[in-house]
Amino acid sequence: MADVLIAGLSTRAAADSAVVAGFRVTTIDAFGDLDVHPSVRAIALPRDFGVPFSTAAAGRAAADIVADAVVYLANFENDPGTVAALAGARALWGNSPEVLRRVRDPLVLMRAFRARAIPAPSIKVDAKDPDDLNDPHDPNDSHDPDDWLVKPIASGGGRDIRPWRGGRVPGGHYLQQRIDGVPASVVFVAARGAAVPLGVSRQLVGDAAFGADGYRYCGNILPAAGDAAFVHDEALVDRAEAVATAASAAFGLVGVNGVDFISAGGVAHPIEVNPRWSGSMELVERAYGVCLFRMHAEACVSSALPDFDLRRARRGARAVGKAILFARRNTTIGDTRPWLSDATVRDVPHPGERIAAGRPVCTIVAEAGDDAGCYAALVRRAERLYASLDRWPDGRRSW
Repeated sequence: MADVLIAGLSTRAAADSAVVAGFRVTTIDAFGDLDVHPSVRAIALPRDFGVPFSTAAAGRAAADIVADAVVYLANFENDPGTVAALAGARALWGNSPEVLRRVRDPLVLMRAFRARAIPAPSIKVDAKDPDDLNDPHDPNDSHDPDDWLVKPIASGGGRDIRPWRGGRVPGGHYLQQRIDGVPASVVFVAARGAAVPLGVSRQLVGDAAFGADGYRYCGNILPAAGDAAFVHDEALVDRAEAVATAASAAFGLVGVNGVDFISAGGVAHPIEVNPRWSGSMELVERAYGVCLFRMHAEACVSSALPDFDLRRARRGARAVGKAILFARRNTTIGDTRPWLSDATVRDVPHPGERIAAGRPVCTIVAEAGDDAGCYAALVRRAERLYASLDRWPDGRRSW
């Protein structure tokens, strides 16, 4: 049995999967949730080291931890240098720093997809006035600010994404063509330039029912087969698989990865690659009864890809979903121990924790016969949890 270190902003789901795969697990993250598996040694930087989570702080905390291999989660993909330091002499189960530098470059990513006939949105990366930078050879280029979004290069969770209002692009940001459609993602395991798709889900973005706004990511719904609300036939699955295969071939991805895309008019427009474990993967495990961490380890260690057929797995599967609940006000958490016996609540905070408005409280999960029923169940569960939070102290005066 190997010792594995998992580091990232939130590690509970990946750690659960690693335990199922048979590994001894140590985690470093921002939360050290109350419902972490009892066999996991969980280190929460704010609670155990008195510092907020950052990739640099996690890297320092990992220096003296004995492990055979290390796996990084969000947001290490934006910090290739720290990924190298995190690995040290341990085996790195995941994409190398060199791969991260390329796949997280928005212009390189756009060109790689388009070279493989995948319709990626247009990108502008120069900080000058974009009106001076239009490409006459790009049919998608536009002077209209409404056609563009301003996005941080070191992106994560939809934070700091906003419509472009014209003028210069702030440093550390770029413009991406705005595509009207359904936010979605495909998760897959990759090796040897190939990819095996594991799930295609609809993303929940900026949904006030879960305390989110703007473009903030707040969950996924993995639809049932034949669900007309999103994946109503195999066509979108085929196009999502083509996106995953193109990303794997272009960048030599390894292990589990995800690509966010916009589904519009039956076309998948890839907007970002998440070259590590991503949020919808625990839904794939719930829906299809597979262990993604085992697939990840085997792909990283021996370049082995699983015998997994997503189309076959989807037959008869129900819709499963998750939503991240964000605090609507400053809150001091009450007794959450009863939540441990509630299968619909995960990432349970510790009693007495102070959670600022806009920060994540927990994750809720639901299952139903279709997308609409699953979403409605998530909303109902969120309403009940927010009612519980409203009965706990408001921390605004005491913080």
